[in-house]
Amino acid sequence: MKDVARLLNEMLAAGIITDYAVFGAVAQMRYTQTVATMDADILVVTKRPDSLDVLQPIYDFCFSRGYEPEREAIRVGEWPVQFIPVFNPLTEEAVRKAETGEIDGIPLRVVRADFLSAIALSTGRPKDFARILALLETGAVSSEDIASLVEHFGLQEKWQRFEERFLDD
Repeated sequence: MKDVARLLNEMLAAGIITDYAVFGAVAQMRYTQTVATMDADILVVTKRPDSLDVLQPIYDFCFSRGYEPEREAIRVGEWPVQFIPVFNPLTEEAVRKAETGEIDGIPLRVVRADFLSAIALSTGRPKDFARILALLETGAVSSEDIASLVEHFGLQEKWQRFEERFLDD
């Protein structure tokens, strides 16, 4: 992830992106035990979010640095990296409020556990439900933390179904 962190910070410095945050399974590893994943998912904020090909400047920048496309990702060292433009108010705020950690002295922004849970809830796949449960189990996030975001972003019905299915005794 060191090469990924370096690349993301180069993109910020060059103005290719205005902000970013790691999310998905790689972000989950900050808060829970290691989980299996095939790639790193990066939420990005671009200068031209309404552009028809919003990711083209990112792909051009990566190619100029010697990073090659690999299916829907860019290979950065050991990691296939998927760049995903923020796609709703939840993901926009998740990036804005991301925490900054470090990998070998290189800053790396990571989605907070509460936002990671809310994004997983909104997506609603079985692996997303497992992510929420793992974050709750480790104490990285509480039900109250999630409920606060759920209310703010209109996910009450999904949260209620999740609680009934997984949290009610």
